Amino acid sequence: MTPLDARPERLSIRRGRLSDPVSDPALHDETPTAAAPTGLAGRATFLIGSAGLLLATAADSIAVLGRHSGFALHGAIEIVQAAIVLIAASSMVSVTLVRGHAAVHILTDRLTPARRATLARIANLLGAIAVLLLAGGSLILLVDLWNGFERSELLHIPLRWFRLLMIVALLFVALLFLRDALARGRRDDA
Repeated sequence: MTPLDARPERLSIRRGRLSDPVSDPALHDETPTAAAPTGLAGRATFLIGSAGLLLATAADSIAVLGRHSGFALHGAIEIVQAAIVLIAASSMVSVTLVRGHAAVHILTDRLTPARRATLARIANLLGAIAVLLLAGGSLILLVDLWNGFERSELLHIPLRWFRLLMIVALLFVALLFLRDALARGRRDDA
């Protein structure tokens, strides 16, 4: 008999049953995630992200082909940097729509469902606060530099619109976190 065979099948504390992470299936309180975000927000994030990905791929491919065939695409790096803003903004919104953020459940799997739900609500509220802080800092930069007509060096791409897009994406992500925190709260009360 090994030490693993001698351990009790169920661990328990004063209130509720703790799960055994080795033999019990995952006891997550999240609903299974959808394959892709749906609705208007899902389609918008898909289109914005796809446009950014296509733009980055095309600019980089043309630049590489140009280097080998003797012509240069000036500003390819600036185009890719602008496309990355589109990709990052859409991916943050998309992953939040499907509740697909990375999470480690080493401790929470051992808690009772009520405590897991409470911690999930707290995590969503903290996520909303963190994203709102990022949006606030970006908004301060946007206001300070709005009349500065900040542009990229070679192609003179105006940066304020990309900063504005990122702020809108961050605010939407914060709203989604708040929605999840409040929805979990209503489910717990029922």
